[in-house]
Amino acid sequence: MAGDVKPTVRRAYARIALADPNDLSMLCCGAASPETASAAIGYSAEQMACVPDGANLGLGCGNPLAMVDVSEGAVVLDLGSGGGFDSFLAAQQVGAAGRAIGVDMTPEMLARARANAEAGGYTNVEFREGEIESLPVSDASVDLVISNCVINLSSDQAQVFREAFRALKPGGRIAISDTIQTMELPDAVLDSPAAKMACLSGAITVEDYVSTIAAAGFVNVTINHRNAYQVELGFEEALAAAITEDLDVPRAVIEAAARSMVSLGVVAVKPLG
Repeated sequence: MAGDVKPTVRRAYARIALADPNDLSMLCCGAASPETASAAIGYSAEQMACVPDGANLGLGCGNPLAMVDVSEGAVVLDLGSGGGFDSFLAAQQVGAAGRAIGVDMTPEMLARARANAEAGGYTNVEFREGEIESLPVSDASVDLVISNCVINLSSDQAQVFREAFRALKPGGRIAISDTIQTMELPDAVLDSPAAKMACLSGAITVEDYVSTIAAAGFVNVTINHRNAYQVELGFEEALAAAITEDLDVPRAVIEAAARSMVSLGVVAVKPLG
């Protein structure tokens, strides 16, 4: 990310990591309770119940693991793993012979995820500190890359997908849940850290998102789903006030931008040759 946006994001997520998950007032994509937000975007009650307490922070905008079959023994890489929710679900699917690796840039989130792993007795999951633009994994070492409402926070999304491509084995796949924007945003919104945390300013169009994935080398880029994002889950009054406080942007424009968000699910494949 350019400028001071990345430190801003890191500080915000550190606050989330240290907070009571039932009292999170500064979420990127989940102003509702974690359970309510996760149920609305496709997680089952069984999935939410089978992970350690505090792993589900309600930060997602979809369920990436619902878009692909995960083989036992596979290695799954989770970009922006947060409290570990998707990493733990992946670890259960790959079994003892497989492995889930979560990557996050926020030490407080990593500490929370590692504590969750210990509390849950997970031996096939690990959490590594790193940035999604420079992944701490070897070339061609993973079978599946997943991410949930994180890539939109990067100012270099093309590099994120190039890194995912590098990390995957030939024939490996990505399954990405993210937000995209269906209206052009004013520069003042694009420059707002509060808008960034509301998942507004980093989003791009569907066409740009898909072409960015293809440009990284992926094939069979497929939109799994495209749903209107439930604004009430992620664009609360406090965020709207924060965005408009110091910006010369009408409140109606901010609210229209929030309503223009789309939750997108994308899968793609790294070619075999």
